[in-house]
Amino acid sequence: MRSMRSSNLQCFLDSTTPVVASQFLSKSEIMNLNRLWHPWDREDVEFFTLGDLWSCFDEWSAYGAGVPIKADGETIIQYYVPYLSAIQIFTSNSSLNYLREETDSETRDSSSDTFSEESESEKVSRWDGCSSDDGETPNDHRLGQLYFQYFDKSTPYGRVPLVDKVCALSKKYPGLMSLRSVDLSPASWMAVAWYPIYHIPMGRTIKDLSTCFLTYHTLSSSFQDLDIEDQNGCSNRKRKQGEGIRLPPFGLATYKMQGDIWMSGKDQEKLVSLVSVADSWLRQLGVQHHDFNHFLGNRRS
Repeated sequence: MRSMRSSNLQCFLDSTTPVVASQFLSKSEIMNLNRLWHPWDREDVEFFTLGDLWSCFDEWSAYGAGVPIKADGETIIQYYVPYLSAIQIFTSNSSLNYLREETDSETRDSSSDTFSEESESEKVSRWDGCSSDDGETPNDHRLGQLYFQYFDKSTPYGRVPLVDKVCALSKKYPGLMSLRSVDLSPASWMAVAWYPIYHIPMGRTIKDLSTCFLTYHTLSSSFQDLDIEDQNGCSNRKRKQGEGIRLPPFGLATYKMQGDIWMSGKDQEKLVSLVSVADSWLRQLGVQHHDFNHFLGNRRS
């Protein structure tokens, strides 16, 4: 039996959760998995490529993700455009060596093809393991080697949608397309900023719909199919093979959340919990996330 209708907050979380097409790892590759990151014995191991993950954002980046919201007794569809707010990718030495060779080869083939869209408001670091100006990256072998990190500090109006940004970054960092979830350590994550653009039907001004969201997602297969409770407190049904891999937010932050359109039932408790988890995650990795600090009014300083 289905539970009562999801709250507006839960509808947003559900509507913006990517479901990524999955593939199966070969038996020989299963034997070579990093047991520190994948301690479970499984006969079949599903994974996704980062390229397939970004494909989930194609339509959302172009037209916005539609979220059904109950307001004043009627349902409207509010659209949100996703932007890449931050990402850190940690992987193994073997994957790094392969990516180095692949990139070096491409550099030799087209030495003039350089990425020139970086600005002072953006932070990009490569696999050299250097620490970020925004906080040091923990030197812990369990995290793997830092392949790539990016933190956007520009204003919302100066950003391009997520898919466009990733495509531009991938010209210099091909692993953003080719790496697989099984190649990534549990410390790999991304944050997506969602900004509202319009709602249907139009013509009504609803102040509460100016809320912006920041969702946090893990990228590693280490967290795949864990038996966790969903945000309504109910145990998720077991995902069937071939259904696609869901990447629901493990953390959240909001900006301009006013009124009670987003708060019903246990939503306040849920929101506090998701914000706390995001904060703990960033602290554990020693990361200063610009958008998170901005959304929360620099409370972490």
